[in-house]
Amino acid sequence: MKANVLSFLMLANGISGHVIKRDTASQQSSEACKATGKAVYLITNDAENSIVALPIQADGTLAKGTVTPVGGKGANAIDGATNQPAGPDALASQSALTIAGNHIFAVNAGSNSLSMLSISKRDPTKLALVGKPAPVPAEFPTTVAASAKNKLACVGATGKVAGITCAPFSAKGLGAMDTLRSIDLGQTTPPVGPTNTVSHAFFSEDESALFTMVKGDPAANKTGFMSTLAIQQSKGCDGASVASADPQDARVSPQGTAVLFGSQVIPGTSNIFATDASFGAAVLSVDQKTGQASVVGKQAISDQKATCWAAFSKATDSVFVTDVAVPHVVEMSTKDASIISTTDLSSGGDPGFIDLKAAGSFLYMLSPGNQTSNAAIVVMDLSGGQGKAKAIQRFDLGNQAGKNAQGIAVLE
Repeated sequence: MKANVLSFLMLANGISGHVIKRDTASQQSSEACKATGKAVYLITNDAENSIVALPIQADGTLAKGTVTPVGGKGANAIDGATNQPAGPDALASQSALTIAGNHIFAVNAGSNSLSMLSISKRDPTKLALVGKPAPVPAEFPTTVAASAKNKLACVGATGKVAGITCAPFSAKGLGAMDTLRSIDLGQTTPPVGPTNTVSHAFFSEDESALFTMVKGDPAANKTGFMSTLAIQQSKGCDGASVASADPQDARVSPQGTAVLFGSQVIPGTSNIFATDASFGAAVLSVDQKTGQASVVGKQAISDQKATCWAAFSKATDSVFVTDVAVPHVVEMSTKDASIISTTDLSSGGDPGFIDLKAAGSFLYMLSPGNQTSNAAIVVMDLSGGQGKAKAIQRFDLGNQAGKNAQGIAVLE
């Protein structure tokens, strides 16, 4: 189903932060009852890497926020098609930053480190660096997962030295990263992509396993794979439980997949929804204990160019996916990846969208822009249920972030 957002854009008139006006008191009351998050975050991924934090208002829209340096450097992969620095989609990954509890973690691809910052309980846009960025024993880290339950942060790196590494964290900051679980990509630093790179690291619903998606390269007859890393529990000197990642992961290439990218655990099931830039998306049935996975549903998106990012919405019990080169968002089934709806956002002038995150009744999608379009976050209202997503705001990031921008995290 195509949703026309032209009327919204005319009302917004291109002004940062403008939203559709509600005409009646009953509509305002309805808006006030919708579930929202507290703030949206992204990284600038510039030479001085910073986190942009934007408060979420009562109606789900965004307002001006803050920019906080993270103590590291951003970087750009090399676009294999042009041999120039990549952008938009500078890191070719999902989850360049993530939240666990009241802490936010951000990768620094240009300085091979991971930063940890605290989030103020009074003001979610007030961030503070905790300790020093932790050195990553690999090159060009692009994706991070963090577990509040295990007090563990894990990073996927995709440069000349590539792999998966984890570190414990506490209120004092990050500990030392553990031994790298190498991934032989045969890459350079910076890597040439977007294919043949590490895509997305994320924890299972119960946080007992870490999954990492790795893209293949069909042109080179190289198949991507999914890594599963068990999280072990042991007793510390004080008798408290201490979590660590298993030294060896299990890897599988589900039949029918090739360029696995952004993925989402489907709550209450053993399934993972995974985008695949070579065709669209698939639903995988996963055995966490063995790391084996098989395709239970697969859907091609006919007009896609690079479907790479995914966000699960509890409000709609569906997954939304984006494409860096097509300005639309596609809603898909969690059961078989079939298409529920497609919302055309071309009238907004955005070339496409990358990272996205759903919170409450809303969806937040990052468009890093290009030479003619500023970076922006488009807000979608999902309160109507499946197939009824509608754009309510295009928040222009102005000079806070540009085409290097990456990642979306939401504090709920």
